Amino acid sequence: MLGPVFNREATVVPKRTKTYLSRGLYVLTLFGLLCTGYLVLDGSRSLATVSDAARFGGWMFLLLAPLQMLVLCSLAAVGSAVSVAQEKDRRTLILLLMTRLSGFEVVVGKLTATLLGPLAMLLAALPLFLVLPLLGGVSPRQVFSVFAVTAASVVLSGAIGTVVGLWREKTFQAIALTVLLLLILVGVGEVLIAVFSLDETMRLAVSPIRALLAAASPLASLSPATSRGVLLFTLLALLASAVILFVGIAKVRVWNPSREVRLKAPEPETSDDLTPDQSPSSWKVRAPRPVWNNPILWREVRTWAYGRKVVVIRLAFAMLFLLGVAVIYGQIQDGSAFEPAARIGRSLPAATLPVAAIGVVSLVLVNALAVNAITGERDGLALDLLLVTDLRPSEFVFGKLLGVLYVGKELIVLPILLLVFLAIYDVMTVENTVYAILGALILYVFVTMLGIHSGLNHVAGRTATLASLGTVFFLCVGIAICMTIMVSFRGAFQLQLAPFLVMILGGGAALFASLGWRNPSSAIFLASFTLPLITFYAITQFLLQTDHLFVFFSMAVGYGFTVAALMIPALSEFDVSLERDRSAEGEG
Repeated sequence: MLGPVFNREATVVPKRTKTYLSRGLYVLTLFGLLCTGYLVLDGSRSLATVSDAARFGGWMFLLLAPLQMLVLCSLAAVGSAVSVAQEKDRRTLILLLMTRLSGFEVVVGKLTATLLGPLAMLLAALPLFLVLPLLGGVSPRQVFSVFAVTAASVVLSGAIGTVVGLWREKTFQAIALTVLLLLILVGVGEVLIAVFSLDETMRLAVSPIRALLAAASPLASLSPATSRGVLLFTLLALLASAVILFVGIAKVRVWNPSREVRLKAPEPETSDDLTPDQSPSSWKVRAPRPVWNNPILWREVRTWAYGRKVVVIRLAFAMLFLLGVAVIYGQIQDGSAFEPAARIGRSLPAATLPVAAIGVVSLVLVNALAVNAITGERDGLALDLLLVTDLRPSEFVFGKLLGVLYVGKELIVLPILLLVFLAIYDVMTVENTVYAILGALILYVFVTMLGIHSGLNHVAGRTATLASLGTVFFLCVGIAICMTIMVSFRGAFQLQLAPFLVMILGGGAALFASLGWRNPSSAIFLASFTLPLITFYAITQFLLQTDHLFVFFSMAVGYGFTVAALMIPALSEFDVSLERDRSAEGEG
């Protein structure tokens, strides 16, 4: 019914070991978070009464439901965009369009094939969530409502990623526009709520975050307005997915092949063959352009290596930046952005959330750009040619590193300007601003080198992208989730230490599997297990608002050492996964 594209994926997926491994690890991670919360809470007070068990079950449900939605929506959006972009890079999408396949079979087939993974993980987690009603505080109706909202959001995210991937030519353009469009949709919903003063039902219908939290809340779920809002959001999300897919089906053969790959008429070989009204548009008849000593860096800086439409991404990120500035400026005007005087037991400033959100989005986009800098060369069969030239490893690695930082300069400069903006309005001190800017620059270098490392060591572009973005996601969100559990269930630290170490060591093992699975080394092993601890220490000191110099110093040492651990093997050995490994990984 969905076509051979979906049928092929549905036939191959059960044969892959990583299919069952990903589902098992996903459910195991959720179960580990549940056990961590139980051990932390039970260490401070026993769950002997029904009220304690109900309170624990309700709180863990409110923690796991948004986390599941964030993970699966990100996986669906990025995975679908990368899947279509990879077909374009390998020129296999053109072959599909030359067959008798209809636009519906191509577009919907790619979407459903990509959603097999996220939706299967969602269903695998359902039995775990149905255990929570046994503790009390959560009803089965809440669980099914949350899963309906999550499933609709996953389908919408996948539809946007698929259509954007078909629309844009470059992989980085597809990933970046998908992420920014999803954030803009969430922001537009909040703006509509603030401007038009919508009622409770419409508020839930236009905001996936509000709909999920309302469906997960035991008090809100009893309201008829909440039930109508959750149902309306689910229907609107599915309707929006259908409309987006309809546009993709109608335009798939208009957008593809793009003008960059369409056949053109033969161009003159020399300037003597030019007609009087013809301009020298070909490299064959133009004067040669001077190239720098490092040709990799020259190509990154002096050409449109990632497509001309990268300007659209910069404008979209600038809109997101201006929205964050407007929110922070409003907080400054009412005084909520300023830090309280208390140092211990204080709440975070209101400006922390928008600054952190813009910073994380910027890090994700720079990391995606770095991965695409390598996977684009591989899928275009240019990496094999570079390896047989006299190009030195240092020229390639530093050329890509500096080139990515240059191309993504707007993604880096704007968050730094936001920190300067906070310093001007005395939200941050000058000392803390300097620490924050230097720490941000270290993180940008880290995510760039991480993307290059993943691109060099993973053959498939989709695997490299998901592995690299997953590492950034764990360091930015995973540590914060673990800390949220410890802060919410207050108790003796010696009782919280054991479950905390289990989560940190488990995350370090996963980090080592991602970074060193092909070329393990003692430096990567040390970095994988110490980086989560350093990140935890830095976030803890930030929450306590003490020892800002120690926060910066620990980040500089930890992330600087990791950059060196990833860079030195690339500079000394220049070991790259070659074409001969591609078929094995694609079918494995």
